[in-house]
Amino acid sequence: MSSATQNTPRWRARITPLVDRWSAYADAEWKWLTFLIWVGIAAFYIVSRWQQVHWLVLTDTDDNIRYLQVKDWLAGQGWYDLRQYRLDPPGGANIHWSRLVDLPIAGLMLFFRLFTDIPTADRLACAIAPLLPLLPMMLSLAFIVRRLAGGNAWIVAVLAPLAAQMGLSMYMPMRIDHHGWQLALTVAMLAGMVDRNWLRGGIVAGLSSAFSIAIGMEMIVYLAAAGAIVALRWVFKDGAARRMRPYAISLGGGVGLLFVLTASYANRAPVCDALSPVWVGILGAAAGGMLLLTYLPLRNWQQRLIAGAVIGALVAAFALLNWPQCVTSAYQLSPELQKLWLANIREAKPITVQARNVVVPLLSLPVVAIIGALFACWTVRRDTEALWAWATVTLMTIFAVGLLFWQLRAGPAAQFLAIPAAAWTAWMAARTMLFGKPLWRVVGALAVLVVGAVLFVYQIYPEANRLIADMTDAAPAKPKAKPNPNSRGELIRKANGRCRSLPQLQVLNQLPPATIFTMVDLGPRLIATTHHSAIAGPYHRNGAAILDIHHALDGPPDGFRAIAARHFATYLLICPNFPEGTVYQSRSPKGFYAQLMRGTVPGWLQPVTLTSPAPLPYKLYRIDYSAPNGKEVAQ
Repeated sequence: MSSATQNTPRWRARITPLVDRWSAYADAEWKWLTFLIWVGIAAFYIVSRWQQVHWLVLTDTDDNIRYLQVKDWLAGQGWYDLRQYRLDPPGGANIHWSRLVDLPIAGLMLFFRLFTDIPTADRLACAIAPLLPLLPMMLSLAFIVRRLAGGNAWIVAVLAPLAAQMGLSMYMPMRIDHHGWQLALTVAMLAGMVDRNWLRGGIVAGLSSAFSIAIGMEMIVYLAAAGAIVALRWVFKDGAARRMRPYAISLGGGVGLLFVLTASYANRAPVCDALSPVWVGILGAAAGGMLLLTYLPLRNWQQRLIAGAVIGALVAAFALLNWPQCVTSAYQLSPELQKLWLANIREAKPITVQARNVVVPLLSLPVVAIIGALFACWTVRRDTEALWAWATVTLMTIFAVGLLFWQLRAGPAAQFLAIPAAAWTAWMAARTMLFGKPLWRVVGALAVLVVGAVLFVYQIYPEANRLIADMTDAAPAKPKAKPNPNSRGELIRKANGRCRSLPQLQVLNQLPPATIFTMVDLGPRLIATTHHSAIAGPYHRNGAAILDIHHALDGPPDGFRAIAARHFATYLLICPNFPEGTVYQSRSPKGFYAQLMRGTVPGWLQPVTLTSPAPLPYKLYRIDYSAPNGKEVAQ
């Protein structure tokens, strides 16, 4: 018997064969095991959030419009017609989204309608649909970590989304908007970029980018960064054309085909904020240029760099000469709309102006990932292929974190793109702690403590859970202390929940269908839960209607009535302490909304009484356009 065997602890000698068998099984069956883990996670969240499912808690404005968009499509609205005709009727609001995300929701609705009533079927569909893209997300993370670390580190990556709370909130039941699919496709793109099979990897990266762009333009900066990394790899690594060629064909062909199949009537114009002829042209030119480069007889990296720079300059010139407005701003917002509306959206502000209890939990995972990724790059510096894979992951993680200094809404992508490096760091730290030399075991134990603190940082900062939940519609964490029910923050929180609740809003169905003038952020929820129409929702293509609401509530009472008449509004619905309303009160203390909150009500607003078992959180008035001007103080 060798001395090494004699020195091996008895417990380790006994469990080592079991660990080896389990490790081999997990390595061989990682896809099925990932699927089973996903099933468990999905079942847990559906059960734990069943109250939200039962009450159709679509608290985000986009989720409500997505829900209505699917319902309207199933009711007969055309595939290419994405106008929402109950926002600012009769013409409706121009919605710039894609039907692609509607497909799984509609399919689930139709499936469950075979077994239950329509309302229940629709709720079940909204509960399950957001969890579907979590599976490809988890599979992509597992694939990346298997590529980077080997062994069973993929298990850490599959479970790590549970510690990325801002990102995970995009997959919660009832979160049916398109962001979950875009995040999953972005991580799938990264998986293609590090795949050892260059043909498969190029196709996966190109098609993932094409589908993400077809769904929405929010991730285009990440996709552009990925394309640049693919090109740089072609420049500096001989043979990398085998990845760039299928990437270019898949990207260019996929974008063109998806435009034909999914672009709405409105998106066939040269618009900047959705897949349109603009982006088909730009991305087609970029893909064509990349494809051409792979066939040129360029002998060294210097020649490839010069040729790539020339092609890049030509594509940039093509875009600037034809669509310069899309280079400066995809949303094309007027300065007034930017100031009055977008500047008040918290997630559109950089991380530098956010509270510490938001910044620390959000950055903890990416910071650990960047440190771990840089260390990994150093450890594989002599393995060119491994170094390129790690460099790709590192650059994408750093880029995603950098975007947080532009807008907080980059947080989910920053967290998910950080998971591969963070999972590798946790895996290596655990292995070092268990199997390393004595000194290194201490170092590994310290690293495990640090990573563990990162994974549980959302429990360390419970207030951050609530703040992030307010922005992303995740379930708020329970506060440690009972809040003051009369505090301003608590009044706003209660109003935000009660005025959006299904039972409270459905009381409005006692009235015949009409157009109701209400705040921008309440409009989508109003039309999703009642048979009424609203003036606007927070969608930039309908900037004129958004500005009309701001002007009406900021300005004098007579100005409100003129604007309401222009939009054929029959009623005015206000919710005291609603978050958006606090903006009008602060910005225009002498404006119409602020006067209403002080109890000064014009005589041409007639209170409407509705039958309700509980007090209603909002006030409803009928607008009398025939009444003379004048004011009265509400009793």
